[in-house]
Amino acid sequence: MKIAFMMDRLESIEPTWETTSHLMYECNQREHTVYFLEPHDIYIRNGEVVARMRNITVAPNLSMKKYWRSAINCLKRDELIFETVSELDVFFLRKNPPLNYQALEFLSPINNRVFMVNSTSGQILGNSKLYTLNFPDIIPVTHVSRDPKRLKKIIDDFGGAMVVKPLQRFGGEGVIKVSTQDQENLNSLIHYYVRGYKNYPAREPIMVQEFMEIVKKEGDVRILLLNGEILGAMQRIPPKGDFRTNIHAGGHVLKHEVTERDKEICRIIKDRLIKDGLYFVGIDVIGDKLVEINCVSPGGIPRVNRLNQVKLEVNVIDFVEEKIKEMSDRVIASSILMNSFPQ
Repeated sequence: MKIAFMMDRLESIEPTWETTSHLMYECNQREHTVYFLEPHDIYIRNGEVVARMRNITVAPNLSMKKYWRSAINCLKRDELIFETVSELDVFFLRKNPPLNYQALEFLSPINNRVFMVNSTSGQILGNSKLYTLNFPDIIPVTHVSRDPKRLKKIIDDFGGAMVVKPLQRFGGEGVIKVSTQDQENLNSLIHYYVRGYKNYPAREPIMVQEFMEIVKKEGDVRILLLNGEILGAMQRIPPKGDFRTNIHAGGHVLKHEVTERDKEICRIIKDRLIKDGLYFVGIDVIGDKLVEINCVSPGGIPRVNRLNQVKLEVNVIDFVEEKIKEMSDRVIASSILMNSFPQ
């Protein structure tokens, strides 16, 4: 199969802990042809979506570090492959946030002609923290506004600690805990986040959400889902003096046994994820509440692998191969059906 990865520069990645590198490694092990490109490599030629790509297929059975060095060395070759994207079998959209909307716009006309993980439309919908509002019964108390006075009243009326979240950031960036106990700073923070100095239409809406006290003791749970089913999970504990569990914010991981509540949350969101073409996602659960859905380059495979002595990337590529076979079988069946009609 021809499998392309649209992602960040290979040199910027530490392959030992990156989910993308493990997925690429597994594709290479199966002797699929692996291509690398970045979002700016996509363009349109004569109405067709085309990409400048590099073939980074190398010898199998290397260690991860040797594999990654070999892949980077492939970039030093002069040749670029100008491939019509719809001729690929699989396209992994693994560019780390923030989302590159222009690249997704370029790819959207062929979203149904090549199997994308995850779909362009699904990433646009799921990228925002607002996507969790599709599941109001399983998320913490949540409000979104660009009005400082309204946000201040919400926090005052709630009477306890709340969390402020910018809608488009990632990795815990900009997430802060606020309280009515520090009124002067609270007003300043709200105005800063919504850009209260601007006219109302130009302000930035923010999310304020109930602070789940349990996070300080038990952290959160990152659950990886593949086609709506639980692939793996891990517990993430925040560093001392912080409530953010993100690895980039200093959190550390522990083994996690999936609970019945975890399974229930995943059952509730499964159909919507599949409908939106979000086949491989990571969700974050605090206590018994869903707090985030990560569909843009979700991570966690290497750490779950190490905690549980598994290779989750094998399951992901198995699934991708099955989907391609299904798509191929449908094309063959459709061709046979068309040819069965008298001319």
